[in-house]
Amino acid sequence: MPDGIEVRSARPDDFDRIVGVVDDWWGRPASRDLTRLFLSHFFATSLVAEADGDLAGFVIGFLSPSEPDEAYIHFTGVAPRWRRTGLGRDLYERFFTTARAHGRTTVRAITSPRNTTSIRFHESMGFTSSEPIRDYDGPTLDRVTFVRHLDPAQPRQPGRSTP
Repeated sequence: MPDGIEVRSARPDDFDRIVGVVDDWWGRPASRDLTRLFLSHFFATSLVAEADGDLAGFVIGFLSPSEPDEAYIHFTGVAPRWRRTGLGRDLYERFFTTARAHGRTTVRAITSPRNTTSIRFHESMGFTSSEPIRDYDGPTLDRVTFVRHLDPAQPRQPGRSTP
């Protein structure tokens, strides 16, 4: 975890700050994939990282209400200034800890096949990735899916690497 970063649970009022930066951080239109409902209904399992009051990163994730062994990471962002500092890894490890604490043994996520940075990051975090799945989210919306199995007997600590 980089010095000067504080991580807390998200709050519903974080939505405007997050949606206001994601297009810039991602370098393409992405805000349409993050609707207010995620921070209205899943803020308790989502995380916000701040540096001196400025948004440094976030993970929007939730415990599946339909699959009792699963958790899902829907949206993640790290400010360009904080990339390659371990912040993204730390936020994921914190989410994994929350998932384990609620008895979840699997974490899932998806991304576009064009988002090779996301694919590499997820694979470095121990996720297994699929081949691109055509029309996964509707016509022309191909996706790569990720799955990571958590070992509930060996919880990871935030800030530590995952083998």
